[in-house]
Amino acid sequence: MSEQKLTHVFSHSVLFWLKDPENQEVRTQFETEAKKLIASSEYAHFGHFGTPVGTDRPVVDNSYTYSMIVTFESKEDHDKYQVEPAHLHFIDQCKVLWTKVQIYDAISL
Repeated sequence: MSEQKLTHVFSHSVLFWLKDPENQEVRTQFETEAKKLIASSEYAHFGHFGTPVGTDRPVVDNSYTYSMIVTFESKEDHDKYQVEPAHLHFIDQCKVLWTKVQIYDAISL
């Protein structure tokens, strides 16, 4: 693998478990709001939104419904993201849809 410089040093990985993951209306609403958040955040520089691949290995957790990863230039930008209107709107619209959220934040070495 060639060495690449990562300029967005703070990664924010979020896993969501929906209350009703088989309900297509719920999924569509969640997907729409998540994509809107990634597209409209003024602090997130990269966004990835997806579902479990279904890789069958003992160390892989495929129990979540959705994954969202966003990166920031700094912890300060992440902190601003936490209170920006786009993020607060996403939480307000979607918090009734999930049963669990797990977050992993990391900083580049």
